[in-house]
Amino acid sequence: MTDAKTRIDETVKNSTVVLFMKGTKDMPQCGFSQRVAGVLNYMGIDYQDVNVLADEDIRQGIKDYSDWPTIPQLYVKGEFVGGCDIVTEMTLSGELDTLFTDSGVAFDKDAAEKIREANG
Repeated sequence: MTDAKTRIDETVKNSTVVLFMKGTKDMPQCGFSQRVAGVLNYMGIDYQDVNVLADEDIRQGIKDYSDWPTIPQLYVKGEFVGGCDIVTEMTLSGELDTLFTDSGVAFDKDAAEKIREANG
């Protein structure tokens, strides 16, 4: 598990935005991963995806790393943001926009607003 922890730590620290998910950003393999990837894709976020289904050590290791029991898990600038429910709430409240802006992450502000309008 140490090797997995090292790989996870390097990925989190070396990626501005990274999503540990079931499947890939182009082909999510669960509804929760699909929702978070869909938000990031729609907002035009440049992010790295890590398919936890491809490596059991990473699948369990990310839960241990964050002390968070579920997947997907979003990290921005090395910090754990949250899973599907938290990312959804942050998107709808505008907090995700603020986080991306404060972190220097480019995103489509109009797309973010359209998500809120559609869910308002």
